[in-house]
Amino acid sequence: MAASRGISRRSLLGIAGAGAAGALLSGCSSAESASARTIRWWHIANTDPMLSQWADMARRFEAAHPGVKFEITALENEAFKTKLTTNIQAGDPPDIFHTWGGGVLFQQAEAGMVKEITAEVGQWRDTLIPTALDAYTADGKTYGSAVDTGMVGFWYNKELFERAGVAGPPATWAGFLDAVRKLKAAGVTPIALAGKEKWPGHYYWAYLAMRVAGLDALRQAAVDKNFVTPDFVAAGARLTELVALQPFQTGFLAAGYSTAEGQAATVGNGKAAMELMGQWAPVVQRDSSAGKKGLGDKLGFFGFPAVDGGKGKGTDAFGGGGGFAVGKDAPAEAVEFLKFIAQPDNARIEARTAGVLPVVKAAEDAVTDPNLKLVAQTLATSTGFQLYLDQAYAPAVGQQLNDSVAELLAGKASPEQVVQAITTAAKQG
Repeated sequence: MAASRGISRRSLLGIAGAGAAGALLSGCSSAESASARTIRWWHIANTDPMLSQWADMARRFEAAHPGVKFEITALENEAFKTKLTTNIQAGDPPDIFHTWGGGVLFQQAEAGMVKEITAEVGQWRDTLIPTALDAYTADGKTYGSAVDTGMVGFWYNKELFERAGVAGPPATWAGFLDAVRKLKAAGVTPIALAGKEKWPGHYYWAYLAMRVAGLDALRQAAVDKNFVTPDFVAAGARLTELVALQPFQTGFLAAGYSTAEGQAATVGNGKAAMELMGQWAPVVQRDSSAGKKGLGDKLGFFGFPAVDGGKGKGTDAFGGGGGFAVGKDAPAEAVEFLKFIAQPDNARIEARTAGVLPVVKAAEDAVTDPNLKLVAQTLATSTGFQLYLDQAYAPAVGQQLNDSVAELLAGKASPEQVVQAITTAAKQG
């Protein structure tokens, strides 16, 4: 069965989230998947410790379910998206696969590639935090189960802030730009950015759009298929103010996220004062840094600043988490496995090991990392929440948003050109 309804390879590339460099654990042929009780599981925890922890959970599930056998494929973020797209187009989705929910997942569901699991998830829905399944549910139908959650904010080097005379986290965009100027004057690179991967750059435009236009405007734009508004142009204009200060590390346009000289390593090695990134940032900084230690207690966190005169609240948060969807031909045990990993003890393992915020209410006591607690505290006081735009919107729109913002960051597109390109993609479907 081939994927239909106009789904293209480009449109399903979708979003990126957390991940580090890694390798393929095991491939799967059509012959290997012939067994009705073989579960092909694709995830993005491609390095230890979670690589081993996920494998251990699979082994424990196998022991409790005789005849079930897992074939696990662990992939780096971009490789995962590319390989998943290929399989989706061929009508051969894995039995369980990582998802961030939103527009990408819903388009996969529309194409008949994933199972609706509303009734099944109902067995453990009440054990999850209230908003856990929002990103995986459309029109009252649930197509995935959440595993973790979190938000994007600024991770900063307290020592470099002090050296530059920056008193503390800026509360406004004007104050943020002033902090950037002070850092530059002190000879400190203000911000590390993985320009090559594009998705980290879209965080800036998305947050500014939230602050200037507000959450309702972002959601209405998707319905109207129109981003050509004064507020969205103004959001891009605020971003050009930052770009004009040349705040990013040398060579940022060619930099990856988790590579040896990438965004996370630049911060983790103390070579840049800030990065705008999700709750996984401290772990990736540590693992990417030269000494595998990161910044330790020199690392701080603050939410994205408010924009003076903006319609959005400075306490609205942006981000998301990870979950798993079930492929169209998956055996019943695949859904049972999602219930298994949602058990509190298993959720605690991921919270402690992967440095994530669990969505299982009983597992919240496993959050002991001080950095993660900072994120949890900020998220707990948030007044609204927006899923990553390149996941919330239809795949083609999200991809165009990433591409256009990357052009703006490179000085090759104006704020007006950015919103026009996104609108064109939205109208074309």
